[in-house]
Amino acid sequence: MSRSFDFENLFVYDLANNHQGDLDHARRIVGEVGRVNREAKVKGALKFQFRQLDSFIHPDFKGRSDHKYVKRFSETRLETKAFAELANHVRAQGLLTMCTPFDEESVDVICDMGLDIIKIASCSADDRPLLEKVARVNKPVVVSTAGLRTDEIDWLVNFLETERVDFALMHCVALYPTPDDKLQLNQIAGLCERYRNVPIGWSTHEDQNNTSAVQIAYALGARLFERHVGLATEKYKLNAYSSTPEQLERWIAAFHGARAMIGNEERSPTSPAERQTLVELKRGTYARRALAKGETVQRADVFFAMPVQEGQLISGQWRPGLVADRDYAANAPLDSGLGGQGLTNEQLVYQIMLQVRGMLSKANIHINEDSAIEISHHYGLRRFREFGAVIVTCINRAYAKKLVIQLPRQKHPYHFHNQKEETFQLLDGDLEIVKDGAKTKLRPGDTFLVEPSQWHKFATLEGCIFEEVSTTHFNNDSFYEDPAIARMTRDDRKTKVDNWLAYFRTRHAL
Repeated sequence: MSRSFDFENLFVYDLANNHQGDLDHARRIVGEVGRVNREAKVKGALKFQFRQLDSFIHPDFKGRSDHKYVKRFSETRLETKAFAELANHVRAQGLLTMCTPFDEESVDVICDMGLDIIKIASCSADDRPLLEKVARVNKPVVVSTAGLRTDEIDWLVNFLETERVDFALMHCVALYPTPDDKLQLNQIAGLCERYRNVPIGWSTHEDQNNTSAVQIAYALGARLFERHVGLATEKYKLNAYSSTPEQLERWIAAFHGARAMIGNEERSPTSPAERQTLVELKRGTYARRALAKGETVQRADVFFAMPVQEGQLISGQWRPGLVADRDYAANAPLDSGLGGQGLTNEQLVYQIMLQVRGMLSKANIHINEDSAIEISHHYGLRRFREFGAVIVTCINRAYAKKLVIQLPRQKHPYHFHNQKEETFQLLDGDLEIVKDGAKTKLRPGDTFLVEPSQWHKFATLEGCIFEEVSTTHFNNDSFYEDPAIARMTRDDRKTKVDNWLAYFRTRHAL
């Protein structure tokens, strides 16, 4: 599902009952948290907890001190009017407003106050009446998962997605404070893997001087974080799982450090300084004997040694069959310009197949070894990265199944089939299909029907993998709008590739 709220790098500061039922004390906490958040330059939300105590606590337990939570909630009670005043103070600090409701009536109070985000506590993550109420109010929701079994989290995710709730999940351990050996941080990676389209975070209760845990959590995929906050004064003590402003500063600084060390998900170009260091450690390509201009150079004609000289062809750029661009004396460095000589069609195909293999691996998609693979290049291999697709035929009987892989920014031109009916299902990436002039953007999981004689074309921005399930495929059943493509034979616009594993076994030298 698409998400309208950006949960990325959201910091949730849980006031909980640390306000002690004292509005002035609560305002001081909010002011200090707001200052820390501004100085740290992160997106923060100050979180309240709402319980309508008159109905939340059973009549037989009201006023009793032998139940610690009944006693705690009763002694730290703040009226709705005080929370409304405090919410305005939170907004003035540049923070988002957030609240955990523990009953349905509190959800109504959250909506009446116009608070931004709803938090579901771990103890309420299987509270169906409360979840049903929250799902109806159209606010972003963050849910903690302490104590839930995997099948219970599966139910929770299914419920929220079915109800079209914009939500994130938080790994959490409900021990206050949580010992280091009970943090179970690897569960973050498990949640990221199992619920790939759901933002995953971490709600923390560990030793407040522990700053390494947040770095590990970020490295494992957590992208939103929650911590209890408060102030210790002569009048009020602070529990062991709540941060002082100073501890909060160090905690967020540790996050920034982890983010800087881990870097971005996509590989960026190598910096000049790093490139220079690597070049100094590489081997250059040298002529083993005198070479004449125009001579085809083979492996026996060269040797590799350091250092690499300015403008020299490095060993990794060498391939047999290069043509000498000038006369070279024995032991002379070959010019780097030789590496720019055109790739053969076989080398182009190898590069394409390597990229496709990487895309399938990243998406965790496996194909059968006996599948038929072809590269569809409507304007030739040299323009494949602009127009085309790699098509993997897994089955072709009375029914057919294919995987279609497009590289980033690739297009497939207008065509139709007279006999075949096909349904596309996007498995990974982004896909835009135009059918008879109508444009549709697919999200992973979406399906799209193309009936016989319907013109269709498709394109991707970031690259995509989609499944095609159809009636029997016939090689003479594709008809293109562009006369230049229509005049081509099928063999002219297709390159067949060997069995998947056999192909890569025999082509490491390319």
